[in-house]
Amino acid sequence: MSTRRALLAAPVAALAAPAFAQGWPSRPVTMIVPYAAGGSNDVVARLLTPTLEAKFRQPFVVENRAGGGGSVGMTLVARARPDGQTVLISSASNHLFHPLASAELGYDAREAFSGVSMLTDVPNVVAVHPSVPVTNIQELIAWIRAQPTGVSYGSSGVGTSNHLAGELFRLRTGLDMTHVPYRGGGQAITDLIAGNVKLCFMNLPTVAPPAAAGRARILAVCTAARVALRPDLPTVTEQGIENYAVRSWTGAFMPRGTPAPVLEALAEGIKEALDSTNVKQRLIDIASEAIWTGPAGTDDFVRQEYERWTPVVRAANVRLD
Repeated sequence: MSTRRALLAAPVAALAAPAFAQGWPSRPVTMIVPYAAGGSNDVVARLLTPTLEAKFRQPFVVENRAGGGGSVGMTLVARARPDGQTVLISSASNHLFHPLASAELGYDAREAFSGVSMLTDVPNVVAVHPSVPVTNIQELIAWIRAQPTGVSYGSSGVGTSNHLAGELFRLRTGLDMTHVPYRGGGQAITDLIAGNVKLCFMNLPTVAPPAAAGRARILAVCTAARVALRPDLPTVTEQGIENYAVRSWTGAFMPRGTPAPVLEALAEGIKEALDSTNVKQRLIDIASEAIWTGPAGTDDFVRQEYERWTPVVRAANVRLD
């Protein structure tokens, strides 16, 4: 292209993107949830749709594409046309931990997707069976060290945020701990209640009901600071384990190459949804905290998470293959 033609084309290109956003969406938008219906990603996606449909006057259709620990739905979106018609509702496990633990997924989440906004933060907790004679993290450490063959801990599966919470705890303390992966949080909490496993790293919404009934005991939250949902629960760091924090989050993404005005428009729609009283209360009901970051903030957040967790996954030798 000649210099003159390039100069003429530049203003046209500059105008095309906003025009694209003004006409978006012109047909129904598909929201891919890479897990089965009823999970946290699915619940969050369906909480957003009424506000988005009212704002953009098009259906936002939630499709559950489960399989491969989230990789089936992730791959589908990674290969989708970047035309603004496909949204991914992702989580820390399938967006961050699974790619770090497997070389076979076929995508790099940092390159395959553009961030729209973070959506929620769900606290992970350290919980024990009531028979374990401890009430805080330091007592737990002493108890584990006193066990002649170490201790097994349960999580909702290999490569989940719960699993990484346990591995980070093991690395920070030097304890003899063996991971017992379950097929979801429901199975893990069932075995904790039964006493088949004495220690679990789990999402707060899964543990809170049995803990309230006295069938489990929560020792700490795994977040960097206490959570507003349960300010009575101290953090692991408060109890003597430095540089310990694990986030279990959900976020909205689109295929890389989606026009920036579309990303911004959807981000504003999501902000309206998260700011609504109904959505805020529903998230509180499922022990989740709403967070909004916008496209640039979301991409920055994902990069920071990769930088932080890459050495941890390698040191713990977490592998999905």
